[in-house]
Amino acid sequence: MELLLIAFLGKPLWMWLLFIGLVVALLVFDLGVLNKDDHEIGIAESLRLSAMYITLGLAFSGFIYWQMGGEATAQYLTAFIVEKTLAMDNIFVIALIFGFFAIPREYQHRVLFWGILGVIVLRGIMISLGATIVENYHWVLYLFAAFLIFTGVKMLFAKEESHDMADNRALAWLRRRIRVTDQLHGHAFTVRIPDPATGTLVRWATPLLLALIVIEVADLVFAVDSVPAVFTITTDPYIVYTSNIFAILGLRALYFALAAILHRFAYLKYALSILLIFIGSKIFIADAMGWAKFPPAWSLGITFVILTIGVIVSLSKTRGAAPGAT
Repeated sequence: MELLLIAFLGKPLWMWLLFIGLVVALLVFDLGVLNKDDHEIGIAESLRLSAMYITLGLAFSGFIYWQMGGEATAQYLTAFIVEKTLAMDNIFVIALIFGFFAIPREYQHRVLFWGILGVIVLRGIMISLGATIVENYHWVLYLFAAFLIFTGVKMLFAKEESHDMADNRALAWLRRRIRVTDQLHGHAFTVRIPDPATGTLVRWATPLLLALIVIEVADLVFAVDSVPAVFTITTDPYIVYTSNIFAILGLRALYFALAAILHRFAYLKYALSILLIFIGSKIFIADAMGWAKFPPAWSLGITFVILTIGVIVSLSKTRGAAPGAT
């Protein structure tokens, strides 16, 4: 029992184990029960699965309130909303990756499922390193904040990008170093087939594995924005990590519904730009006002208002637009 009370990154070990256990149970239930057999996930199933994850993510805020109080709860909810919204672009990139590798819809959930495991580990490493750096060098938060403001301004005035997967450097690097089959082999990530040159059975990667690797690389790129954003909301590693993982779990589930209507959120990027600028500015505003920190309840409310306006404007401006239209 004493082992469970040992502090790890500022929280008792049992709190971390409880969260990890919950996530593992959800993933086992997801793949082992709900999606044991490969099948195409429709919009209705996607919405039900996403609603389950969102409900659990919001319900977890009750646990945060019980253990850490109201201020931590507001920080958790703000981080949860910000992370989920920032990951909208990630969905667009995932759709491009699946299209480039011609991954059938019945195998896409399998790729996203195993991708989640990678995200859990990689985000954990990034957040642990970030928390250690911030604890020892508090001024790094100002660098995070300045980076977010710069990113937000850049997004606000940037022209539309083409996202041509054929020019992706990571993909080109992988193809030069890994034997890859030209066709899928069911839902297998690797297969043993004869080498055309020697006839010897060797291990080959399938396009499914390449899609998984490229999606993981894309998540790392997006984490460069999202992790600093959450650290400017709170420096508590537990809140940063749990809000990140719950947001990503729910958004990956929602992918199958959102991929078909992503064009309706074409103007949401402007709201995201303003949100990044606001999040980055909070630390400077707090200093100017003489506050210890920007009020978490205000942060949650302003975040909600910015995103609500962005969604309403997007849905209004793109009414009747066909997929691919802007």
